[in-house]
Amino acid sequence: MSESKGKFRVGVDIGGTFTDFALFDEEGSRIAVHKVLTTPADPSVAVLEGAAALLGRESVPMSAVDSIAHGTTLVTNAIIERRGARTGMLVTAGFRDLLDIGFEQRYDLFDLRLTWPDPLVPRRQRREIRERVSADGTVAEPLDLDGVRGAVRDLVETARIEALAICFLHAYANPVHEEAAGRLVQDEFPGLYVSRSAGVFANMREYERWTTATMNAYAQPMFDRYVERLEQGLADLGFTGRLHIMTSSGASIVPETARRFPVRALESGPAAGALMSAHLGRRLGLPDLLSFDMGGTTAKGALIRGFAPLKQYDLEVGRVHEFKRGSGLPAKLPVIDMIEIGAGGGSLARVDERGLIRVGPRSAGADPGPACYGKGGTGATLTDANVVLGYLDPDFFLGGEMRLDAGAARIAIEEHVAAPAGLDPIRAAWGVHEITNEDVARAFRIHASERGFDYRNSSMVAFGGSGPVHALAIARKLRIPRVVFPIGAGVMSALGLLVSPLGFEVSRSRRVFVADLDAEGFEGILAPLVDEAAGFLHRAGVPEPDIVCRLDMRYQGQGYEIEVTPPNRTNGDGTGYAAALARLPELFRARYAEIFAETFLDEPLEIVSWKVEAAGTEAALSYRGIRGGAPATAKRTRQVWFGDAFVECEVLDRYALGAGTTIAGPAVIEERESTCVLGPGDRAEVDERLNLVAELAIAGDET
Repeated sequence: MSESKGKFRVGVDIGGTFTDFALFDEEGSRIAVHKVLTTPADPSVAVLEGAAALLGRESVPMSAVDSIAHGTTLVTNAIIERRGARTGMLVTAGFRDLLDIGFEQRYDLFDLRLTWPDPLVPRRQRREIRERVSADGTVAEPLDLDGVRGAVRDLVETARIEALAICFLHAYANPVHEEAAGRLVQDEFPGLYVSRSAGVFANMREYERWTTATMNAYAQPMFDRYVERLEQGLADLGFTGRLHIMTSSGASIVPETARRFPVRALESGPAAGALMSAHLGRRLGLPDLLSFDMGGTTAKGALIRGFAPLKQYDLEVGRVHEFKRGSGLPAKLPVIDMIEIGAGGGSLARVDERGLIRVGPRSAGADPGPACYGKGGTGATLTDANVVLGYLDPDFFLGGEMRLDAGAARIAIEEHVAAPAGLDPIRAAWGVHEITNEDVARAFRIHASERGFDYRNSSMVAFGGSGPVHALAIARKLRIPRVVFPIGAGVMSALGLLVSPLGFEVSRSRRVFVADLDAEGFEGILAPLVDEAAGFLHRAGVPEPDIVCRLDMRYQGQGYEIEVTPPNRTNGDGTGYAAALARLPELFRARYAEIFAETFLDEPLEIVSWKVEAAGTEAALSYRGIRGGAPATAKRTRQVWFGDAFVECEVLDRYALGAGTTIAGPAVIEERESTCVLGPGDRAEVDERLNLVAELAIAGDET
């Protein structure tokens, strides 16, 4: 890349093991990528050092970078590892124990060992406040401001809290008491970080709303300091452009908003990969995809339908009982719908009490990492198994910058898997590899079937540092006929950050019967939400954001809702709202039939939640080439294990493959950040966009 010429954008994704970088030259239409080990003690160190190294390698001064988009699982990790701030909580009198009561139901009827996560705010750090707002928004009992003042003073002096969550009953219907309490706290206790439940996400179900608010408060001091260190470090390097933070919904926000709502960054890194899969699907004309991302710590799957990733508004963080749904802390916020499995390159393998091989969910992480990293790790990991099987070249990991210790990998497999299971080391390594494939495939089967998604007629997009090694084997189990490996697959989440548009979504619960609404009432509820969501974009420099409204609707008496998207508002005189309102029954019944077949009830229709999303334009990302930092080298052949024997495989340099190149398996295609493995009989071709498109020899016999 040319020195100081052009317009540059950088994407940075922090993972559990590696931090990935992508540098895009808009004028040169080229991308350079980079990968460094994450620094768990302070992730900003890896970001700053890795960015400086990439820009230095490409002779691009930091002052020439127009924008940096950043994704991180820092908030998720803080909640899972309980490394957040000491947090207090103000609740409506009589509701102090709501966080302990939870849903008051068992998530598994037959498991006698059930456990639930401890609330982020222990009971001793919660205080009751006299106030009451009714479900219709009327004030039944005024707020006791003196009680607020005394409670907060007590929490500051005795519990030494840094953050405060204000969670009042029915605040979604009328936030006046939460707002008044928040103003008092900010005026009289300016050092406290304050999160209001209705300000974070105004959902009518108290438990989810309050846990979301406590997560936001719990992570806010840590995240605020992290963003401050990052901004200062980038400024010291000469960065004068715009910094954007990725959210769980696939949109980006400015640092000011991210500091206010850190909970929205719970799944920011993985969301970028799903967003890039959808972007790739639009470019290739593939509307339905299974996005598969496997890194060093976890594997993530997302479904792309109609060129867009599926979205939901429920997320569960920190599951404490065998990763079972219901054993985590619920959060209510917009998020790309993903399944996450504790299976990645650093996942630790062991033999359980039944003599069976188990892989994950515990991970060796970046420090000390797998045994083959030579950093003091001794446990057997998936990466160690892949080295033993010949899938990874110890001399070409990260383009040769990081040498792997094949002997240490074999010793770890022998001691922790082969000897306890009574297996040959090669068979033991194959067991680790194959069990991981089956674990991921089983999770994807369940995730897709629960959403009515038939992946057998779609394609898979595989990426991440470990994803291309396992993708074809997993696709074969799922009977997916085609797998697309994008160029730069090992850092694809960083590439996804480059296309993420600025965006923000607001939601408000308000139960209204459709029959009771007229155009004026419909507009009166939606218009303020439109203004609120658009305001975040206006302050970020987007003058005319796109607006999408969504409604959660149901038949009266039902306990669940389905999402309906009315036509966008068009006319300032209200006729656009009138037309949208008139179509709601038709749109609801069409969506209901799509989910539940043709069963229609003779019951009134009810709107439960109103959601508005404002978004800027997705950034363009059209490039002619990609650089990984390692020069194209003449490859050779090597012995690779395919289930029953070692096979002599051709080893190809990914960066040396031009459009139209065809490859017959078995073969190994290496790039600096990842390795793609083609099995016997598989075929692949490099398309005009430099994607490696593989066709499977056999769709599979597994069910």
